[in-house]
Amino acid sequence: MNFAPGAWKYAIPPLIAAPFALLFSATISLIAVALGAGTLAFFRDPDRTPPPTGVVSPADGNVSVLREEGDRVRLGVFMNVWHVHVVRAPVEASVIDVEHVSGANRPAFSKESDRNERVHVRCTTESSNLPDGESEGEGEVDSSDTDSNERSHSRPDEPDDDLEVTLIAGAFARRIHPYVEPGDALERGDRLGHIAFGSRVDLLFPPEIDLEDVTVGKGDSMTAGETVVLEAPVGGEIDLGFGTDVDGGGLEDEGGESRA
Repeated sequence: MNFAPGAWKYAIPPLIAAPFALLFSATISLIAVALGAGTLAFFRDPDRTPPPTGVVSPADGNVSVLREEGDRVRLGVFMNVWHVHVVRAPVEASVIDVEHVSGANRPAFSKESDRNERVHVRCTTESSNLPDGESEGEGEVDSSDTDSNERSHSRPDEPDDDLEVTLIAGAFARRIHPYVEPGDALERGDRLGHIAFGSRVDLLFPPEIDLEDVTVGKGDSMTAGETVVLEAPVGGEIDLGFGTDVDGGGLEDEGGESRA
């Protein structure tokens, strides 16, 4: 079993104290062992296998937020204490910015959690699992292009991003540990970081995504790196997860000429 960084720092003290506590009380010793084992369970980091296509959930937990924010859609996943706390990349992408924002430590399921301490991981992507924003309105001037340009200049201090994953601390979870930095290339399902003892992870989709495109709803159970939250476009490339893409339209019947 793999563990997220920092697991042993929290687990070792109660495990070391357990045998000494046995000299005074078996109950206290058992509590110390339980605390150590529970801490390791909180920091467990199992391997995950993404499905062949689709945008995957960045976190384990249950969908607690699904709403439109301007021209974009936000999906929030609330992690409870028994969930795996390692956050994963929803699509293949390039990290362009990692920003830590100080804030409060309100319960992650409350409306006030939007002001909590958080880390934004902003990315650009050309993933075949997302629709092409240029595929609509060919030959016409689409007003959304103007809106997109205005949006890209509305945050002069922040780089333009295609999608954003936000790790949000809660009332008890006060340590956010990002694993990535600007310039890193990510594959779908790669580890982005972890939040010690849980909380919430948000995924802000690109502007091309509408609320009805999302395939999950509030309350649905998520598995990071495996649960599909947005299906790949019909007729798009098939991401086999091995560093190559296969275009379904380019396959020939058996017995046809082999491709160069």
